[in-house]
Amino acid sequence: MTTELEVVPNVRGREARLAQLIITIFGLCARAEGNWLSTASVIALMADLGVDAQAVRSSISRLKRRGVLLSEQNAGAVGYSLSESTLEVLAEGDVRIFHRARASEEDGWILVVFSVPESEREKRHALRSSLTRLGFGTAAPGVWVGPGTLARETRQMLDRRELSGYVDMFTGRHLGFGDMRAKVRQWWNLPELSQLYTDFLQRFRPVLYQVTATNIAPQEAFQLYVPILTEWRRLPYRDPGLPLSLLPPAWNGEAAGTLFDELNEALAILAQKHALAVIHGQRAKRRGPARKER
Repeated sequence: MTTELEVVPNVRGREARLAQLIITIFGLCARAEGNWLSTASVIALMADLGVDAQAVRSSISRLKRRGVLLSEQNAGAVGYSLSESTLEVLAEGDVRIFHRARASEEDGWILVVFSVPESEREKRHALRSSLTRLGFGTAAPGVWVGPGTLARETRQMLDRRELSGYVDMFTGRHLGFGDMRAKVRQWWNLPELSQLYTDFLQRFRPVLYQVTATNIAPQEAFQLYVPILTEWRRLPYRDPGLPLSLLPPAWNGEAAGTLFDELNEALAILAQKHALAVIHGQRAKRRGPARKER
């Protein structure tokens, strides 16, 4: 699931927040339901999160215009499916979100070098935005660097966005000069990233205390889990899994990752149980009451 995923680019504020929540719901539920959700189901689930129907419809329409969602009827009901490209992004995102990989210095580095003609400056912007979302740092103008573990994911992204023709990719080791710890601090905004992890820890540690101290009902689990997953989803993209040996001591990204894993274990199954109950309940409403046997 990308990041500030690339599935909802160029949106800000409340609009971005609603779009991300809807994508989280589709990622959590639609893929388990044949990649389709009725509009009524999405509205009902977003109502659990305190969002009114009109705002949901408007956000869905914007996602449709961007090609993130596809309008599709099912048994006469209006609904939406995830586009093929969105499904690919979410599948790649699942790996980052739920199976995070921490690189070591032995993994080396990947360099991406690009040169885009001035007449195609929109491609230059697309390249910069895409590499930023993958967590690359900027070593020099037109030269981006990331852990060697990003090589496969980067190739897939460049192919998917039809940007590979502008790029050369290299893998290798840092042979000189200067201290790599200092280079990492120069290429990545570690204070900003650390603050994002601090915010996540401060906001959601109380939730873990809450769910471990009480019995959480499925609806409450859903109301807690969807915002947590939506908030967490962007962080593994800001942090590409840099080697711990090159990061500040007691890097709080590790503690934040552990917190997310514990919350995911405590809430995910219950949250999905509630979501599927709502979806199936909406389906039953469309069919109407069962006929009584004579």
